Amino acid sequence: MGEAVDLGKVQETLLIPLYGRARDARRKRSVLHDTRAAEIVDGLDYDFSTFRLPNTHGSVWRAAIFDGFVRDFLADHPDGFVADLGCGLSTRFDRLDNGRLTWLDMDLADTIELRRKFVSDTDRYTMRVGSILDTDWYEAIDMSKPVLLLSEAVLLYFPSEQVTPVLQSISTAFGGALFAFDTAGTLMVQGQDRSHRDVPAQFYWACDDPADLQRYGLTVKESYSFTEPPADLARGWPLLDRLGNKVVGRFPMSKTYRFNLFECTPAR
Repeated sequence: MGEAVDLGKVQETLLIPLYGRARDARRKRSVLHDTRAAEIVDGLDYDFSTFRLPNTHGSVWRAAIFDGFVRDFLADHPDGFVADLGCGLSTRFDRLDNGRLTWLDMDLADTIELRRKFVSDTDRYTMRVGSILDTDWYEAIDMSKPVLLLSEAVLLYFPSEQVTPVLQSISTAFGGALFAFDTAGTLMVQGQDRSHRDVPAQFYWACDDPADLQRYGLTVKESYSFTEPPADLARGWPLLDRLGNKVVGRFPMSKTYRFNLFECTPAR
């Protein structure tokens, strides 16, 4: 019998990308080669069969794009500090550790409790209980180093009146840092009943143009979608993934789902 899963409805969404990465790892040709995710899935007592393939495949492609943000950051700053805010059961540190970086994974208490069943702190890797909506975690970010903040599939689950103050607060607190997160347009948020039925949590925050977030001190450096993934990254994907990505990218709803890298540039 594996570890029991007892998570809130938003936290439960973390199981979709975990399962997607595990399925991908078991393929003959894998995008992420995330064998650690497969080990965690095998160690959980949970019925993953309810998750639909489009969502699990999409989570793999999204993870690959976020991995690219981290790889590029570490190429320029191999001793940098990376914080994953709302990490879920991400295994990104295992995939991308260069032996020099410092990494913080943060999530709510129930998620971190489950995570600690499979992962332990080290001298360069730590876990912390916290919410991106709060500010107490700010003290854990080492601003003496170049900083990359990640928040993958987190902010979408909160209403705009909660998200926008958080963005402004983070950009002010971490001027010069990079911040990667995904945004979903109004079309996707309104159409999620057709595309996002695997768990009861719902998207609330809609952002039709990531450039609009400049008003909160965030300057777009890169922005991608399933229609337009990074060309050098997609070229390395298996043929079926490249074809599947093109098919998914034709749907207007998916074109509004974007994966963005911002620089925190608060107004002076």
